[in-house]
Amino acid sequence: MATTLTSKGQVTIPKQIRDALNLAPGSSVEFDVNREGEVVIHRVGARPSRERDRFEAARGKADVKWRTDDLMTLLRGED
Repeated sequence: MATTLTSKGQVTIPKQIRDALNLAPGSSVEFDVNREGEVVIHRVGARPSRERDRFEAARGKADVKWRTDDLMTLLRGED
């Protein structure tokens, strides 16, 4: 289904899409671009957990407590 971009950069979300996402006037939405270059719209708060930020998914998972000097020595190959 197609829609037209206004001079202000606005579009009307088609009713079929609004109904599928349970959007009502005043609902917040978020736009993303997936790896295929397609635009994806999410209702705020309804974003699937599998699509959360990759850094957020990794945050707090490290169990090795490296000291910066020790890590730099290892990476540089210094003795």
